Amino acid sequence: MTFSPREAGLTLATGAVILFGVSFMLAKPVMRRWKDLRAEQTRVLQEIAVSRQLIGRRAKHAGELEKVSAKIPRYPADKKMDVHWLLAMDQIAQNTGVKINKRQVGPEKKLGPVYELAIECHDWEASQENLAAFLYEAQFESAMLDIRQLHVTAKPDRNVRGRFSLYCAYVKQEKPGPVANGAQRKQP
Repeated sequence: MTFSPREAGLTLATGAVILFGVSFMLAKPVMRRWKDLRAEQTRVLQEIAVSRQLIGRRAKHAGELEKVSAKIPRYPADKKMDVHWLLAMDQIAQNTGVKINKRQVGPEKKLGPVYELAIECHDWEASQENLAAFLYEAQFESAMLDIRQLHVTAKPDRNVRGRFSLYCAYVKQEKPGPVANGAQRKQP
């Protein structure tokens, strides 16, 4: 069978189009996977760079951790902490002129060696200046009090009211246990 030059050219062009189409269909998923791998490689390289920076700053962070750890208050393991932190919050509120009407203590949570206690104040009232003083004293004067949520509503008499969540952080000292031979440990 003989092909004319025109038929040979059309056959060759059709074959090239088919070959290109099949190659594209087979190569498209591979190209997509390759693109995903390049993106993953870029992300991993960025994570490695960040990790190296953190490792380089380890001494600085260790020093800061020591400073913060020294500020964390330590209490006996059997001390009831909700009463302690409610009294501390009430003292700050009284000193700054904030009136707390309704509050509720949440459960104590252990986060590693640190304990956290949430106090939800559902109804409080103060002037704007007193609120600012309360927030300052709670946040900056006591290193282990953290206000995480604060909702404020203005009243017609230039006072404000609302609710907030106060979180208290502390460490409980472990109870000294008996020594292996049954004798009690000496208290320092």
